[in-house]
Amino acid sequence: MQVLKNAETRMDKSIEKLKRDLSTLRTGRASASLVENIKVDYWGTPTPIPHVGQVTVPEATQLVIKPYEKPLLKDIERAIHEANIGLNPNNDGEVIRINVPAPTEERRKELAKNVKSFADDAKVAIRNVRRDANDELKKMQKSSDITEDELKSLQDDVQKLTDKKIKEVDAVAASKEKDIMSQ
Repeated sequence: MQVLKNAETRMDKSIEKLKRDLSTLRTGRASASLVENIKVDYWGTPTPIPHVGQVTVPEATQLVIKPYEKPLLKDIERAIHEANIGLNPNNDGEVIRINVPAPTEERRKELAKNVKSFADDAKVAIRNVRRDANDELKKMQKSSDITEDELKSLQDDVQKLTDKKIKEVDAVAASKEKDIMSQ
């Protein structure tokens, strides 16, 4: 049924957003995603760092950004400082190196709270999709497109799908939390 397929697609998008959000949390390991949302002023246009330079991870705790144009070094360095993400860029005139320190115990607990917050947001989004799907099914029943028995059966299917997706959110969040706390 189309309503179920639409609901599943929207729930999957919520989970993908959760994964993207979690990838921006700094866990002590270098990752290009740490700087992908930082924008640099490139000819008057705010442009993400990966669009103005090559971001590589030569070591587990180091990022290297090699701008496509040398004059951008200072702009990239300034953008990273202004982003206030707790990273200190080192400009050597050719590339920008960023050492990613292991987070303190206090910072790890704070990050774990952020994981829970992102997971809660994803669960709310999934429950909103469930509500929308159930509303759509009720409209179909009112317009006699489906019977009351079909309505109950389809609502049960929507609930099962919701439960499955919320378990998936919990698993993603638990994995990220474990990753953060094991540093």
